[in-house]
Amino acid sequence: MKGMKLIKTVSVTAAFLSGFAMAAPAQTPKLFVLEGLMQGEWTLKERGSNEIAQKVCLGNPELLLQIQHSYMPCTRYVIENGAKKLRVSYKCGAAGHGVTEIKQESSTVVQINSQGIRNNAPFSIAFEGRRTGSC
Repeated sequence: MKGMKLIKTVSVTAAFLSGFAMAAPAQTPKLFVLEGLMQGEWTLKERGSNEIAQKVCLGNPELLLQIQHSYMPCTRYVIENGAKKLRVSYKCGAAGHGVTEIKQESSTVVQINSQGIRNNAPFSIAFEGRRTGSC
């Protein structure tokens, strides 16, 4: 009888604790490169292109992770998270997916390489990003 009571107590405790483990939200890891960037207006110039540079107001630096899928809800997987280099894979459902690598030269200059699929077409882009002012 004591053995059955002990098993029941352990089972109830395990079920109770596992409920807390499942209810805990997943924490997003700190992305060191993005944390080191200054907020403000950034100019993104595609390397090797004569096109006019894009200007973005960088309140949330995570915007740089999915330039071809801006503002789309995507899931992300961090591949590399170093002090000066970040590599992230992301998936945006039917809109496509990509892998972005950001190398930080300073708090105001980054090199961004991204490739993947957008609207059923492949893309491969390389940008230099520079902080150019406030927004």
